[in-house]
Amino acid sequence: MEDYEAQEVEFWAKLEEEGMSRSSMLRRSAAAAVGLTVLGSAGTALGATRARFASPPLKGTAAGMATLIKNAKKEGTLNAIALPRDWANYGELMDTFSKKYGIKITDDNPDGSSAQENEAIRSLKGDSRAPDAVDVGVSFAISGANEGLYAKYFNQNYKTIPRAMKDTRGFWMGDYWGAISIGYNQNLISNPPKTWKDLLKPEYKGKVALNGSPLTSNSAVSGVIAAAIGNGGSASDVTAGIDFFAQLKKSGNFIPVQTTPATVASGQTPISIDWDYNNLAYIAGAPSAKWGVSIPSDGVYGGYYAQAINATAPHPWTARLWEEFIYSDQGQILFLKGFAHPARFNDLAQRKVLPKALLNALPSPALYAKVKFASLAQQTKAKALIASQWPTKVG
Repeated sequence: MEDYEAQEVEFWAKLEEEGMSRSSMLRRSAAAAVGLTVLGSAGTALGATRARFASPPLKGTAAGMATLIKNAKKEGTLNAIALPRDWANYGELMDTFSKKYGIKITDDNPDGSSAQENEAIRSLKGDSRAPDAVDVGVSFAISGANEGLYAKYFNQNYKTIPRAMKDTRGFWMGDYWGAISIGYNQNLISNPPKTWKDLLKPEYKGKVALNGSPLTSNSAVSGVIAAAIGNGGSASDVTAGIDFFAQLKKSGNFIPVQTTPATVASGQTPISIDWDYNNLAYIAGAPSAKWGVSIPSDGVYGGYYAQAINATAPHPWTARLWEEFIYSDQGQILFLKGFAHPARFNDLAQRKVLPKALLNALPSPALYAKVKFASLAQQTKAKALIASQWPTKVG
C-alpha cells in the first residue's frame, strides 16, 4: 500500500509541475470559445420535473444528504450514458447505487464515445431521455464546460480530489485514472509484444486494434498520445503517434475493428491497445482468450476520465446523488475493484481503507514508474492535431 501511495503522490506532483495551470488554461479556453452557448429554458417536460422540487444544491453537505436522497428517490431514475458494465467496474457501481437508493438506472448507448455523450446533452435538451451525467475524457470535459453543457456541483469529497484532476469552478472532476497498455490473446499470440516498436513485427499482421476511433474516443486519443511518446514524440506533439499508426496500417498490422469485450472473446482483436483497467478486466471477463497484459516500456502514458452533470438534467437531484456516490469511499473502492486508480486514492490510502486484496491485484507500481501525463493544453492540442491528420494519414 505504501508503494502505491508514493506512486500517486509523485504522479500528481509531476502533473502539476508539467501542465499549464488550470486557471490559465480555463481562461484561454473561455476566451477562444467565441459565441459561448447560453442554455435556455429546459422545455416543458424538464420544467415540469424541476417544478416539483426546490433548486438542487450547488454544494453537497452531510447535513443536506437527507434532502438530496429524498428528492432523488422522488425522481426515481438516473439516465446514464456510455457506461459499459465491464469498464472500470461500472456494472457493479450502477447496481450498488440502484440497490442502495431504490433508483432505476437506464444506460443509453453503453459503448458510446465521449463525443457522443456531449452530443446527447445538446440534441436531447429538454427531453426526459437526456443524460443526467456523463463520464468523458478530459479534453471533451473542457469543451463541454466551455460550451455551457454542464452544471456546477461540488460533492462532499471534492477537496480530497487532487487539484490537477478537477475543474476548480465545479463543472467537472476526474473520477479514476489508468495507463495505456497492450492486451493480447495468448491463444493467438505466441510471442507477446512488450513495446510499441514490437507491434511493427510482421508476425502481428492483421492483429493490432484500438479501443475506438481517435476522432471520437478518448481512449483511442490516449492510445495515439502513448504511441507518440514511445516513438520519439511527446504529449506536446503527437505527430509521431499518428505516423506510427499510419505505418501499422501500411504494414497490414493495424485493423479497422474497434475493440469490445465481444471482439476480445471471439478473437477478432488478438492485440488491443487500451486502458490497463480494461485489459486487466478481460483476464477474468474473457477466460477463453487467455488474455495477457503488458505496459509498454518505451512509452507509458496515463490519463483520467471526468464526471459532469448535465446543466439541463431531467433528474437533477439524482444526478447529484450519483456524483456523491461516485466520489464516496464506497464508490471509489469499487473503481479500484475494476483495476482503475480512483481519484481519491491518496486520501483513501492515508486513512488505510483500501483493501489489500484489491491493491495486490494491480500490476506492480514499478511498471508505472515511467508514466507521463498530458496537461490540459497538451490534450486539447493532441485532439486537434489528430482530427486534422488522422483521416488522411490513417483513415
